[in-house]
Amino acid sequence: MNEINAIVSDIKKGTLKPIYFLMGDEPYYIDKISNYIEENVLDETEKGFNQQVMYGRDVTIEDIVGAAKRYPMMAEKQVLIVKEAQDLSRSIEKLVSYAENPQPTTVLVINYKYKKLDKRKKLHKAVAKTGLVYDSKKLYDNQVSDWIRRVLSGKKYQIDPKAALMLVEFLGTDLSKIANELDKLMLVLPKETIITDAHIEENIGISKDFNNFELKKAIGEKNVLKANRIINYFVENPKKNPTVMTISLLNGFFTKLLLFHGLKDKSKNSVAKALGVSTYFVDEYFLAARNFPMRKVAQVIAALRDADVKSKGVGANQTQEDILKELLFKILH
Repeated sequence: MNEINAIVSDIKKGTLKPIYFLMGDEPYYIDKISNYIEENVLDETEKGFNQQVMYGRDVTIEDIVGAAKRYPMMAEKQVLIVKEAQDLSRSIEKLVSYAENPQPTTVLVINYKYKKLDKRKKLHKAVAKTGLVYDSKKLYDNQVSDWIRRVLSGKKYQIDPKAALMLVEFLGTDLSKIANELDKLMLVLPKETIITDAHIEENIGISKDFNNFELKKAIGEKNVLKANRIINYFVENPKKNPTVMTISLLNGFFTKLLLFHGLKDKSKNSVAKALGVSTYFVDEYFLAARNFPMRKVAQVIAALRDADVKSKGVGANQTQEDILKELLFKILH
């Protein structure tokens, strides 16, 4: 995020690069930079003649170079944005000659999502020398909650750990989806609000009582009644609670629990760091470890892998309901 802020800060100051090559697996920041340039570099009177958006599937590298070499009309700069440029991956190296000697009055923005330039090849070296290469990396699951907190903090909001985890479990690591939901929350909640699981349930529709977070907690406590109630809710609401996601999240929980058993240093901060979780959740692993010794954890992981295969229709003719209930029985008994 610091790198993004530095890029935007330079653009605000008018320190513009002739080429912005935005690449990588996380589209959120690629769109963030590209949209900022599109909306702010030229004023409204200049955009009509001097701002153009192209799409990789519709153009060639020669088309892009030809447009980039034009001079602006009644303005100091022209802005050329190429979206979905990954569709040009087979011919992208043809951009080398332009990148080595770019038009100084053009700001060329290449949105190259889900792919990366080879650092060993000429194009990467040329753009890095004359312009800017930004690699937008996907966040790991255990980094997204911190990202949510930083985004909200910058807007004068806070969020409690459970609410953040609910968002991650429901929306995954897609930052664009998460940002959209945060925007909805900030529209209805006043600044300085500490966002809780109740706010998430009321405004986004994720149940604060029947979700994967609560299921993991109930299983860790060996609370058979609560775990079965949650599974029954999942069965009745399969679109909101896909079996594959539940199995994946439980597998992550028990994999961390296996790692917990192997830790020599079980101080709270050390456990949090080793497992990649907030210290807020560490006590749950201590309790779960007492209820699930290492041998049982290994058995549960095997049962989860078996359920994962079955949930994808391999080697068994069971309903998703039967798979979940059988899995829960194996875990808790």
